[in-house]
Amino acid sequence: MNTNAELKTVDPVTVEIIRNGLYAVTEEMKTNLTRTAYNLIIYEALDFTVGLFTKEGDTVSIGLGLPMFIRGMSETVKAKIRHFGYDNIRPGDILVTNDAYTTGSHLNHFTFTMPVFHEGRLEGFTCCMAHWLDVGGTLGNVTTDIFSEGIQIPIMKYQREGVVNQDLIDIIAMNVRLAERALGDLRAQITAITTGERRYVELLQRYGAGAVNGAIAQIMDSSEAVARQNTLSIPDGVYEAESFMDDDGLEIGKRIPIRVKVTVSGDEMTVDLSDVSKQVRGFYNSGFTTGIACAQVAYKCLTTPTDYPVNDGSFRPLKVIMPMGTVISAERPYPMRVWMTFPMTVIDTIFKALAPAIPDRSIAGHHADLVFPNIHGISPEDGRLFIVGIGPLGGGWGAKSKEDGVSVTVCINDGDTHNSPTEQLEAKYPVLVEKYEIRRDSGGAGQYRGGLGAEMVVQALSPFTVTTRIDRVHCKPWGLEGGGDAMGNGLAVRHKGEWKTDHPNAKIFNVRLERGDAYKMLSGGGGGFGNPLDRELERVADDVREGYVSAEVAREVYRVVLDARGQVDTEATQALRAQAPVAASAADPVAWAGQ
Repeated sequence: MNTNAELKTVDPVTVEIIRNGLYAVTEEMKTNLTRTAYNLIIYEALDFTVGLFTKEGDTVSIGLGLPMFIRGMSETVKAKIRHFGYDNIRPGDILVTNDAYTTGSHLNHFTFTMPVFHEGRLEGFTCCMAHWLDVGGTLGNVTTDIFSEGIQIPIMKYQREGVVNQDLIDIIAMNVRLAERALGDLRAQITAITTGERRYVELLQRYGAGAVNGAIAQIMDSSEAVARQNTLSIPDGVYEAESFMDDDGLEIGKRIPIRVKVTVSGDEMTVDLSDVSKQVRGFYNSGFTTGIACAQVAYKCLTTPTDYPVNDGSFRPLKVIMPMGTVISAERPYPMRVWMTFPMTVIDTIFKALAPAIPDRSIAGHHADLVFPNIHGISPEDGRLFIVGIGPLGGGWGAKSKEDGVSVTVCINDGDTHNSPTEQLEAKYPVLVEKYEIRRDSGGAGQYRGGLGAEMVVQALSPFTVTTRIDRVHCKPWGLEGGGDAMGNGLAVRHKGEWKTDHPNAKIFNVRLERGDAYKMLSGGGGGFGNPLDRELERVADDVREGYVSAEVAREVYRVVLDARGQVDTEATQALRAQAPVAASAADPVAWAGQ
């Protein structure tokens, strides 16, 4: 709990007004960023997060965006404070970095921070971390060190007391391929943080610094109390689980282990990530702030999922043990370009570990990947280079103990992000979306069915090059309590009318497509929960009628027979189940091989 005697005790009504004021500030920051950004990945996909922070750098409120930024932004603000010291942070300054080992993510995430001063005193910070489509570096190939991934900006001042550092802008412009777009997104981020600074000052002027800071302290204490109370509802114990990733893009087929241990003791939880795989040669590593975020995202989902604004009080009962040098705490110069993929499965595995203790709050495995191809080529419209990422595709989430998994939804790392609208893609790039539909049978079978993935086919209208970095093809989303595994993610490429479907994984690099060629992206489903034979017969029939489940899977896995009208044939179903009973046991799950 906060014991700072200087903080003012604020009445509950004012606390709620300030709580909503803080939330409104970050929402306006988001709005102004998306209205002024240049690239689809920001204004459509929403690959960014904005936030307000205390003068110490603790999270006060973050606009919902990428959950994995929950730690990276705060630690980046704190790193900037340490770098400059309070005496060298002045009104009108704007601090910047894209250092992957500070933010925890890749170099594409530029982070701008602005101090908030009121009556001559530093009262907090605004911050915006957003994805730049191009930061230089090699295109398409597997990178093996940070130096090949693009321009690196150390912690420095983009703006000093209101004066922009033009030298920095010139350096950035010379090191990226699409300078006008990069600098457009830069200006959009500046718009976001200056909006936040202006609105935060207005809040301080209206209520006074004592009331605002006192309300923030009370909000954090309240979040902590809720988190502790809900942690108490988890039985004490030590819980462990293991999962795997397909490979690191270099040593194809060499699985990468993800092992976690969760200890619950009273109102506190410890997540031990010591046995997560060591950092790998391929570009799937992320920094230590992302490793901490893995534990924090899982913990918040379990203890304070609806507590807003998102703030650091929620995480006071959580301890994270994690050595440096793992795939979620990589050290320089290990590559970080695809930083977001492995952490999704780390979070999934934390849920998996706790499933025996809290089955009513657990969730089966999900597709856990962006399923996001990058393409580049020369535009036939103007002869200029274009670079675009299409996605994230969205896939299936795992079922819960009382409900089916959601379908075609972005992975857990990406939270509030959206997919790329077909109309925008086709209007701006030489592509034709031939197909975008739900992938039948992709969800794991169970009393509650896993969510469904999607299939998307994109045709080249002029030559371009495609790269994919998709994982969890072979290490499929798992079911719980007897539920079946789901289909994994997948990929196919069409050259001159012939589909190639036998890739060893779903990772292809710099594959050239000519006009009329195409690629197919397949997102996985979510694992099922409970024995499929316990699913209501009419729900199975509904799934078949909706196209979610085939009649074959209904018969072979759910042991349900449908007549010509798609209705349940009760007598035939009873006869079928009498011939081939399936034990309702978690040790003997019914799984559909699918794919």
